[in-house]
Amino acid sequence: DKYTFLWKHFFYIVVKFSRSSSMGNDKIKQMKKVYYLKTCSTCIRILKELNLPSNYILQDIKTEAITVKQLEDMKTLAGSYEALFSKRSNLYKEMDLKNQELTERDYKHYILEHYTFLSRPVIISDDAIFIGNSKNVVEAAKKKINN
Repeated sequence: DKYTFLWKHFFYIVVKFSRSSSMGNDKIKQMKKVYYLKTCSTCIRILKELNLPSNYILQDIKTEAITVKQLEDMKTLAGSYEALFSKRSNLYKEMDLKNQELTERDYKHYILEHYTFLSRPVIISDDAIFIGNSKNVVEAAKKKINN
């Protein structure tokens, strides 16, 4: 499908969920958060480039693990766990996951099991999610943050 195409070719997905979503969680609609790795130079560079306002919450996913609720909220915005899953991680290759047929349940499990499986950074700004570090994602996040 087109989301898988975007994921595989651009390593990002930007999704807005509609106001008519069955989710009905106003906290997510008003959320301003970044999930990142403090030890990742790319994440740090992107954070500096974004020049985030002080109302954004930063969560270093290595020292503060992602909760089930947080991941489920990200999935609601992104549309799937696969969109949040990093197929570039060393662990993905070491575990030979590319030769397995992973389900949404598998993607969720692996992301919760080890932080390296979350594509980073994940930037949530109100009703939009920006996943990964491609130039297009960073530019789209900048536009959303500065509006």
